Amino acid sequence: MQVYPNRFNASLNKGLQPFYLIFGDEPQQKLTAIHQVRKVALANGFDERQTLVADAQFDWQKLLEATQTLSLFSSKQYIELELPTGKPGTQGSKILIELCAQNNPDILLVIHGAKIAKDVQNSKWFKSLDKLGVYVPCYPLEGNALQQWLMEQMRTQGLQASGDVTQLLAEYCEGNLLAASQEIEKLCLLYPKGNPTLEQVEQAVVDQSRYNVFQLIDVLLTGDSQKAVKMLYRLESEGIEPNIIMWALTREWQTLRALQASKQAGQAINWNQHRIWKNRQGLYLSALQRLTPSHLQQLQYKLNIMDNALKQSQVQRPYVELCHLCLLFVPVSLENYALN
Repeated sequence: MQVYPNRFNASLNKGLQPFYLIFGDEPQQKLTAIHQVRKVALANGFDERQTLVADAQFDWQKLLEATQTLSLFSSKQYIELELPTGKPGTQGSKILIELCAQNNPDILLVIHGAKIAKDVQNSKWFKSLDKLGVYVPCYPLEGNALQQWLMEQMRTQGLQASGDVTQLLAEYCEGNLLAASQEIEKLCLLYPKGNPTLEQVEQAVVDQSRYNVFQLIDVLLTGDSQKAVKMLYRLESEGIEPNIIMWALTREWQTLRALQASKQAGQAINWNQHRIWKNRQGLYLSALQRLTPSHLQQLQYKLNIMDNALKQSQVQRPYVELCHLCLLFVPVSLENYALN
């Protein structure tokens, strides 16, 4: 059963399940979910906790032994198993399926790790655990979802969450919920009465937003030039190599050119061929409405110039040049701006 993080605590309060699968790339939501399980488990008599890490050298027999070890102080076993790769391998799969078959009410197993793909979710071991337990996908929050999360966190901490304050926090901490939680805790200490003004919050918080190249591409496809520039600034401050961004921009230009060619030929777009899933198809349709063949031709020309310059180490300020290239996806006319 799949339960999203914002409803996970309510699900726990309805009763513990024998298995919990907590996976994703958002660390704050994962930590919160794991702590919520610990709290409810302790209240239900799971007094002892064992922690295991299934790395390359892990002996899966240790997991079986952990489920069979009786304690002098508690008959219930609470086990947290970190699965860094999201894949237990052949031996691990067999043992996890075996634990499902036993389904011992005195064993509570929490498996957590990074984001997992569909192939893992469709595996026999995962489906067996999911059928008897709960799967919590933890993914980065953006837009309205992020602001709702911030408002809920602030209310929980006793802060009054105005729209302007939550929007400011969202801008400063987007892609970094851990930093957002820390900023909310800091506001609680600075303003114990729980009603800081927008100006006070501006002075207190630090810009800790974190982005990745794939998020940058999505913003370019939507045509949000202001946010794209902010993302580039953050990527530069985090030391992301310009070649990585160039690779992503070139790949998106190739995709857009292929989609536009299908459109001009009067053919239906084969989204599967381009590996564009349904939730992102709207982004590409929006970009195609803005970008004409001449825009893409100009973009190709500028990409070639930048690519050659990077290979020859002739670019003194690569992120300035990358900013120009990104704006061409909006598009913003750069005819009077040279990329050298």
